[in-house]
This record gives sequence, structure tokens and C-alpha cells, in this order.
Amino acid sequence: MRELLLRGEFRPGERLREIPLAARLQVSRTPLRLVLDRLEQEGLLTARPTGGFVAAEFTVQDIHDGIEIRGMLEGTAAKLAAERLQRDEDLAETRTCLARIDRLLQRWTSGTDALAQYIALNEQFHSLLLDLARSAMLRRAVDRAVALPFASPNAFILGHAQKKEGREVVTISQMHHRAIVDAIANREPTRAEALAREHSRLARTSLEMVLRDKKLLIQLPGASLIRFPEAV
Repeated sequence: MRELLLRGEFRPGERLREIPLAARLQVSRTPLRLVLDRLEQEGLLTARPTGGFVAAEFTVQDIHDGIEIRGMLEGTAAKLAAERLQRDEDLAETRTCLARIDRLLQRWTSGTDALAQYIALNEQFHSLLLDLARSAMLRRAVDRAVALPFASPNAFILGHAQKKEGREVVTISQMHHRAIVDAIANREPTRAEALAREHSRLARTSLEMVLRDKKLLIQLPGASLIRFPEAV
């Protein structure tokens, strides 16, 4: 159901009718309602006052806000990681992830393959950062914040696949990663928090690039739910 929404099968504001939708998905209405409730909690659906759901609609400002909220949460994660780090060995897995990104950059080629590999490693890095924070509450908050694909750490990065700046964006991101880990290793919570918040703003840089290219817009997961006034 999430994939249908992100592929643009429903227009923003379109009412989702349970009976035909259940038949389409080949499920009964009871599990379907549970799924719709979950997607409403994630923000992809909006509950109607009279019952039922409609596909959500997002503005560019909504995306900026989503990125900002994620930055605040990941900044807190980096701060807690610096405060709660017990042993330098606890950073071993994170440093291994960074080394893999370094190797990827050394053999970087344009196109989607290298970026796809980077996306997986970048997702791992951000997950490891949350592990270092040692906070189940914070992880739940971040999971909710990144449920919308355009608020995630990898938001819009595929828009760089055919662009020469693709490697440049990843290189800058990797520099941020290393600075964050160094701040954590040095037990510098304030610096770690500031670096992580600044790192999240790379997604805004990617967003601005995508907004200038209509061909990239239609390739974005969930783009059909976003109102892009600049692209009209």
C-alpha cells in the first residue's frame, strides 16, 4: 500500500475507498484498515472528518520542515553518543562503515549503481549513530520522522545519479560523517550535535537541485504527493 502511494497511484486528496482497494490488494477490510491507520500515523494519509482516508499532500515547506526535524533529532543522537560513549571500541563498526564508503569513493563511477551502494552504506551509518545514542525513545522518534521518504537521510540523492556533482555531494557527506565520529570519539557533545544538524541540510541542497529539473521530479518516490510551485 505504501508503494502504491509513493508510485503515484493516488492523487493528493483522493479518497481511498476500502472495498475496491481491498479487492485490489487481495486482502480483507480488517487488515486493510490497520494498514491505513499505520500510513496515517506515518503521514502518507490524512483522516477524513466523516471517516476514511485521503492521500496526503505535501508542500516544499513541509519537506524543509521534515529535514529540519530530522536534523534536530540526529543532532541529539550525536550529542548523546558523545556523552554516553563508554569505550573507543564501541566506534569500531561505525569506522568500518566509513572505510567502506571511502573505498566506494575511490572506485566511483557515474550512474545509479554507485549511488545505490552509497545509499545502503549511508543508511547504515545513520542507524549506527542512533545505536551509539543508546536511546530507544530517540530511535522511535527518528523512525517516525523518516517514514516520509523525502525526509530521510537519503532523500533526493538519486537525483544526482546522472550529474557530475553526484560524487561531490557524497564526498562532502563523507567528510561530515568523519567529523561527527571524531567529535563523538573526542567526547565533544556540543560539536557533535552541531555537525549532525549541519549534515542533515545536505538533503536540502539535493532538493533544490531536483526542483530545477522536472525530469528528476517525476522519478522521486512520493513526488506525486508533493506540490512543487517552483516546477510549474
